[in-house]
Amino acid sequence: MATNKKALCVGVNIFKNYPSAALQGCVNDANDMSKLLQNQLGFQADDITVLTDAQATKANIISNLKAMVDDAKAGKYSYLVFSMSSHGTQVPDLSGDEPDRADEAFCPHDLAQDGKKWDINHIILDDELRDLFIQLPANVLLEVYLDTCHSGTGLKSIDMLLDRTPRYLPPPSLEAFELVDQKRSRGLRHGLLEKGIVHNILWAACRSDQTSADANIAGGWHGAFTYYYCKEMTACKNSLSRAELLKKVRADLAAGKYSQVPQLECEATTRKLKIG
Repeated sequence: MATNKKALCVGVNIFKNYPSAALQGCVNDANDMSKLLQNQLGFQADDITVLTDAQATKANIISNLKAMVDDAKAGKYSYLVFSMSSHGTQVPDLSGDEPDRADEAFCPHDLAQDGKKWDINHIILDDELRDLFIQLPANVLLEVYLDTCHSGTGLKSIDMLLDRTPRYLPPPSLEAFELVDQKRSRGLRHGLLEKGIVHNILWAACRSDQTSADANIAGGWHGAFTYYYCKEMTACKNSLSRAELLKKVRADLAAGKYSQVPQLECEATTRKLKIG
């Protein structure tokens, strides 16, 4: 049965050109989010595209997002979900309007360098996602889940324990690092969901100065945020507001000794609504 919903769930554990940067919980995150959307939010299997590892190239991710946005503009969808679990990183502000800041970026499977910098053809910039999402009509609700991190400044010894790995890749060279070192992160709210996108909800696994954990929880590897989000959503059976759900997820992470503090960015009126 057709619905008015569409989702793209992305999980990248393996990076073609950087085998040493492998993660373990991102593919599970993508599959967990797909199951959650079907079990709790009324999605059908055909409404959801799951891209993992070799499927999750920049071209494939952007192509699927463009198709979702185009179909929403044509009136086919009124609720879009995009989840991505992978490494995050930083690049110098490429738009040139804020030279004292660094842009957030997301690492696809085909992440690559162009000389000593990240190759923009093989990395996903927050500006690119914003430029896509800003096209959505006002009657389309967009919900974005990002289990990544975009700064190494929040790394603590606890983040490096054997059962958890930070989802952050530093710039690929000393020269590239120096271009973003000491610059302020714009933050995902600014980079992805600037004014002009009317109905939007952004879940970020941590603050801009923190790392999100790829963690061994309950016998399997997951993003710590995604694991507890799915756990609490399943437990409440979609009966809580987003703000109430956020409090429970934050409490779970604190109890697990994770330093990350998930963020919920949305309009106050949307924050009070139940999920979906």
